[in-house]
Amino acid sequence: MRTQMLPFSTRPAGRRPTSLLLVLAASGWMLAACGGAPKQEAHTDTVPPPAEPLVRTLPSVGRYGGRFVLGETTGPKTFNGIMASETSSTDITYELFKGLTGFDKATQKDTPLLATFWELGTDGLTWTFHLRKGLAFSDGHPITADDVLFSFAIAQDPSLHPSVQDLLTMDGKPWAVSSPDPLTIVVKTPAPNAMVPSLIGDVRILPKHILEPAYKAGTFASAYNVSTPPAQLVTSGPWVVKQYVPNEKTVLARNPYWFGVDQQGQRLPYLNELVFLVVPDQDAADLKFRAGELDGLENVKPENYAYYEAHQQEGNFTLHTLGPRLATNFFWFNLNPIRKAAPGKTVGTPQVGAMKYAWFNNPVFRRAVSMAVDRDAIIKSVYLGHAVKNWSQSLPNIKDWYYPGVKKYDYDLPAAKALLAGLGWKDRNGDGVIEDDKGNAVTFTFKTNGDNRLRVAMANFIRDDLAKLGVKAVLTPVDFNTLISNLHDDFQYDAILLGLQSGVPPDPGMGQNVWRSGGRSHNWNVEQPKPETPEEARIDALMDVIVSRPELPVRQKAWNEVQDIVNEQAWQIWLPTQLNRVPVSNRFGNMLPTALPHVLVRDIETVYVKAKDGAR
Repeated sequence: MRTQMLPFSTRPAGRRPTSLLLVLAASGWMLAACGGAPKQEAHTDTVPPPAEPLVRTLPSVGRYGGRFVLGETTGPKTFNGIMASETSSTDITYELFKGLTGFDKATQKDTPLLATFWELGTDGLTWTFHLRKGLAFSDGHPITADDVLFSFAIAQDPSLHPSVQDLLTMDGKPWAVSSPDPLTIVVKTPAPNAMVPSLIGDVRILPKHILEPAYKAGTFASAYNVSTPPAQLVTSGPWVVKQYVPNEKTVLARNPYWFGVDQQGQRLPYLNELVFLVVPDQDAADLKFRAGELDGLENVKPENYAYYEAHQQEGNFTLHTLGPRLATNFFWFNLNPIRKAAPGKTVGTPQVGAMKYAWFNNPVFRRAVSMAVDRDAIIKSVYLGHAVKNWSQSLPNIKDWYYPGVKKYDYDLPAAKALLAGLGWKDRNGDGVIEDDKGNAVTFTFKTNGDNRLRVAMANFIRDDLAKLGVKAVLTPVDFNTLISNLHDDFQYDAILLGLQSGVPPDPGMGQNVWRSGGRSHNWNVEQPKPETPEEARIDALMDVIVSRPELPVRQKAWNEVQDIVNEQAWQIWLPTQLNRVPVSNRFGNMLPTALPHVLVRDIETVYVKAKDGAR
């Protein structure tokens, strides 16, 4: 039996929790790995389990002790479970703070977590969530409905505007959240919302008794920062912060009050420590894994797959094949108008200027650009064959949402040239660059993050492909933070190559900030006060269907139409997606890498170090 989202009631039987948004990613193999000698600990709980624990039925009952070490290219910016937004922080805060619901990445279904079950009222608007009895924070203070209400107050505070806030409103109206008693939470949505069980899990439950003073003082956004002493970081998840060393590592230890247990009633986690080690880049991470300093490796370069395939037995690891990475790549053109008055700026005019805007805003131009990109050549050369063409955020390993018939504009250079010729664009002076119908040479700058070797390589291919079309793209690699500022703040770009990480759950309704015209991550034209094209207005209406309707076929049909519109307009020009293969040490039991992020630490609280025959 599993907990399923039903029209009127959801109740638990077997309980399976969750995990979480991008990790980074020839010396010989060393004996003794990062977990240390897999010595069985004599571990005795000093705290009795709660009255209603989360019982995990695991493939194998584990043993206490050891650590799991993984690499991150950047350390966390914060330990604040609601304000964290970048993956270097959320990879850690997801382990520190949990919500009312979770997500089983194997079945891709919502599951109970802090709430043991929930039900939908006959009005179709009112959801009631029932908290487990006996929950406690890592300092032993009880977790009650007051903490949930406090966490929602923060999540819905417009002055803080954490990213989860966009998921908790409908037509600009917030959810109404109340509590009739310490173990019950009632959510009433402004309109029917089939995604409430999924969305509510993104509200991380924080300790009111610790953080309310900061909230009242207006300093919550900076609370629980990386300079906060670990002992003062009270958490609701299976882990606590044991140690933070800037630019070196973050060490998590087990929360003695976590409510999860195995089938024998032993409290989880099994591991003593979960370590996020800062590494400079993918190459450094690769060397550290080979040397036994990391226990698993994400974002493996395609050229290293053959090595890992050949050295599994020697290195005592397994190379797991997970299908396409759920992190896409695409590029888009800047269609943002100027919305704020500034010296030398006229509100309402294009950020890129009238000439370029005329090109970029023409879907014929965007389709021609897409048809000039030789994706097969990119797969063969950049990815050494370890990639697939992709036309959507919903890849084949996203069970309910993959749409193989999606509209696409694949490589066809003669047809691309014909499209631009139909606009009256041609190379009038023979310099290899076409001019538009007014005689302007068609050229633009093309940005991507310079620290991502694969993206830079793809951008070089695209530049050369567009040159064959007669369009001049000037590649400008910059640092990632500059790109994010360009995207969200100053809009100083012509075109950007980046990508999206699939959310958890991978339901398209979780991406409202991307697909809705008013979304902050609606990349090509962010935060529109109202839809600026009929197509975007239609997508907004379809997103309403995706969010509100409980019938999966109805939601799937709406999502398919969204994907077709985005691709017909070529707002996002999709690029190949790497096939994901990750090496993980064989020293660990219950290790189940998943295509969904976080790939390596899915249910890490259930992972354990095997006996000495698993040592490396």
